[in-house]
This record gives sequence, structure tokens and C-alpha cells, in this order.
Amino acid sequence: MTASLPRQAAPRHAPRRPAEDPRHKARRRALTLLIIGLLIGVPAGYLVISANQSRNSGKDKEAKYSATGLTPGWPSKVQRRLYQVTVPHPADYIAFYETNNWKTSRLYVQFRTNAAGLDGFLQTMGARRDELKKGDIAIGSRDQKVSGWHFTGAGPWWGLTHKQKNPAPTQDVVVNMSDPKYPMVYVVSRTVP
Repeated sequence: MTASLPRQAAPRHAPRRPAEDPRHKARRRALTLLIIGLLIGVPAGYLVISANQSRNSGKDKEAKYSATGLTPGWPSKVQRRLYQVTVPHPADYIAFYETNNWKTSRLYVQFRTNAAGLDGFLQTMGARRDELKKGDIAIGSRDQKVSGWHFTGAGPWWGLTHKQKNPAPTQDVVVNMSDPKYPMVYVVSRTVP
């Protein structure tokens, strides 16, 4: 047997709720749809934008790391600091290329600067212009092949090797002085991780 529960009587003086007019009902439904749309649409839009940015970033990195030769432009600040290669101001015809393996990492950099820029570059490296030796092609044939540099054109060519104790990098420098006002500088900086 089931016991029936007593029902509570409606209050006697409670005001009756007026019937909802059609315009108010339509406005309430439209506001509900808008809120639901925003709750779903904003996160979905964020995901789409993030996915596109992530995909584009991956393509940029793929292009950067699949490069197989000198890339026009400045090496990153991290690369310049790690390999201790300071590109002076003013400089143009700047290009670089980095190779890494388990044994040795190398940064290839080329640029054209003025006489003061060359002196500043050598000074930040810990060398002086009088340490450059005429006819010394300090960059080896392996590095010339990797970078695509050929030191056979108009010269004179000057070079030096700035050796440092590991883990500091060792730099091989070749300078083309065919135009002494605007020497062209080629650097290979290598470090052992």
C-alpha cells in the first residue's frame, strides 16, 4: 500500500504570473541561442586559429632546418652568442648556415663591412688585424664545400684561426681585401658540445 503525500496548497495571496508575450519569449530564446553559440563558437575559433599558427610555425621550422646552404640574413642572437660571432654594423651581404651533429657544431657566416667594422669584429673575437696572414686560407676544403665558398677570385686573401679551449668555439676567418674599404669576411665557428 502506498501512502499518499499531502499536497501543499498554493498561497492564497500570491500574485499570478502573467502569461509571457510572444516578443519576450522570442527575445529570451534568441539570448539563450546567442549564449550557447558563444560558449561553443569562441573556443572552437580559438582552436582553429591555434592549429593554423602551429602548422605555420612547423612549416617555418621545417624550411629553416632543411636548408642545405647559406641563408641570407642574420644568424639569431643565440647563434651569435653561442658561436661568438659578432656581425658588425654596418654590414651587408650577410648570410649564414648552421650544422649540428653529435661531434661538432658549426656556424658559417659571411658579411661585407668597412675597415672599422672588420677591426671591431676581430676585436670582439679576441684577435687583431695584424694577426691576419696574407694568402692564408684558414677555412678548410670540407667547410668550403659545405658552405659553397670558393676562395679563388680576386684577392688578396687574408686569414687566421682563433683557437680557444673547449667548450669555447674556435673560429676560422678568411677576409677578401680586393676592396680594402669594404672587406668581405667569411667565418666558420665550430664548437664541441
